[in-house]
Amino acid sequence: MPLDRTTDRLTFPGHSGALLSARLDRPAGPHLATALFAHCFTCGKDIPAARRIAARLSAMGIAVLRFDFTGLGHSEGEFANTSLSSNAADLEAAAAHLDSLGMAPDLLIGHSLGGLAVLRAARNLPSVKAVATLGAPADAGHVTHHFSEHLDDIRTQGQAEVNLGGRPVTIGKTFLDDVETNQETGPLKAALLVMHAPRDAIVDISNAARIFEAAKHPKSFVTLDEADHLITDPGDAEYAAEVIATWATRYLDLSPPAPPIGAPEGVTRVSEADPKGFLQDVQNGPFHHALADEPKAYGGTDRGMSPYGFLAAGLGACTSMTIRMYARRKGWPLSHVSVDVTHDKLHAQDAGTGTETRIDSFTRRITLEGPLSEEQRARLLEIADKCPVHKTLEKGAQIQTELL
Repeated sequence: MPLDRTTDRLTFPGHSGALLSARLDRPAGPHLATALFAHCFTCGKDIPAARRIAARLSAMGIAVLRFDFTGLGHSEGEFANTSLSSNAADLEAAAAHLDSLGMAPDLLIGHSLGGLAVLRAARNLPSVKAVATLGAPADAGHVTHHFSEHLDDIRTQGQAEVNLGGRPVTIGKTFLDDVETNQETGPLKAALLVMHAPRDAIVDISNAARIFEAAKHPKSFVTLDEADHLITDPGDAEYAAEVIATWATRYLDLSPPAPPIGAPEGVTRVSEADPKGFLQDVQNGPFHHALADEPKAYGGTDRGMSPYGFLAAGLGACTSMTIRMYARRKGWPLSHVSVDVTHDKLHAQDAGTGTETRIDSFTRRITLEGPLSEEQRARLLEIADKCPVHKTLEKGAQIQTELL
């Protein structure tokens, strides 16, 4: 289990009273907000996209509840008796359960038909501040196109078995009746993020345009590029999670508590994003996220800076900040600072230490722009060595390790 979250298995009564199976991904650190995830039509709570998004948000301090709709996965009830309206009612039941835990949802996320369900449910959930949809249809009637040859059988027999995604599923007349009713809903009183893949072969991107145009501001649209409808590629799921996580911070009050004693800048948490490779999630508080990786030549996927790249970035950033701080205090005409940092391993004897071991060598190339005098430029170069990270690297640091 990743150190950035814990997962609770739980059940709660759905719209019909049947017990629904759920997972609640809780942050390992402070709980800052809560999200509720609705899966795609006939899917389940454990699809890769749902797991990845839950992991990303929980690393930010956002707890995520994902559950199987009535009659699906490990939930009780008859799927043949469900509809879009019942899915929305299940979401409202899930929100009520979260509220009973003191975790009323702030964010709703819906995938495919689940996206349409969260749009409907959000209007009855006053705690919700933001809604995100992934590959959502603009109306439930879109789903019936995938089993149009069985519509007459469903209407005359009350239900019929159809093939969806290579597996048999029983669709009931309740679903068709709900689609034909075409219930109108009021305006969405939350920020909206619409995400869709231009080449989605299941739900055409024109649906995203209809959802986006019908919504009032604030609203945003982000393409999922080459993703398939189920967002099965891990990279696409990671991208979707990253966008939702970043976007949500604009609308959720993610006020972190004071940092723990002995850690004035808070805790930086690093956890595996891909156990088969080297990709890492790097999270510093609820707002700052990055990816760490190794180059492809070393078995990584090169989707983030290497650990030494982060170390070099810290030195470069601290150097630039220190120079700017001094020039600002002096009132000197420094218009821009840039710092190039390279890292290498050298034989200590080549560095003049007199030993035979290898040491780390960082080279800084500093560019100072503006009408500075030679004396000012020389002084700023001296100030660069006063950078706290520079001093830490020169003197070394104590590292204490504890096994949790």
